[in-house]
Amino acid sequence: MNLLEVERKFLVTGDFKEQAVSSTHIAQGYIASGGGRTVRVRIRGDKGYLTIKGPSNKAGLARFEWEKEIPRHEAEALMTICEPGIIEKTRWLVPSADGRHTWEVDVFEGENEGLVMAEIELESEDDTFEKPHFIGKEVTGDRRFYNSHMRRYPFRMWKDDI
Repeated sequence: MNLLEVERKFLVTGDFKEQAVSSTHIAQGYIASGGGRTVRVRIRGDKGYLTIKGPSNKAGLARFEWEKEIPRHEAEALMTICEPGIIEKTRWLVPSADGRHTWEVDVFEGENEGLVMAEIELESEDDTFEKPHFIGKEVTGDRRFYNSHMRRYPFRMWKDDI
């Protein structure tokens, strides 16, 4: 089990849906967040997940992550004790052209509507990848784009700043 998540985040500026192989609605809340550490509960389709994340490294590329699948009814119960501000989004999976990676493209809803962001998980910080045509500005390490931040300060509050 790899407990280090290495990912990069980008704004999406083009159409990606024709290349997507699937999509799933996600609702997630935070039981605890602070100091870069989070305990998150997520409902994705018919499954639930409990995730603990540590603070990001200086570059914002890597952080400790532990995730456990839990029954959906347990995730629903845990959502009732989350901090205010539930994140809702539809996640689209887009395979990379070389087949080595999968882009996770999130189309946010509710207070974060209008934000479309893509993430790519990498094997290491120096792992290489090819950017598809729909990828725009990199926002890796920009805390405004962390879901735990957007639950308190939604995109609608600061979208004109980007």
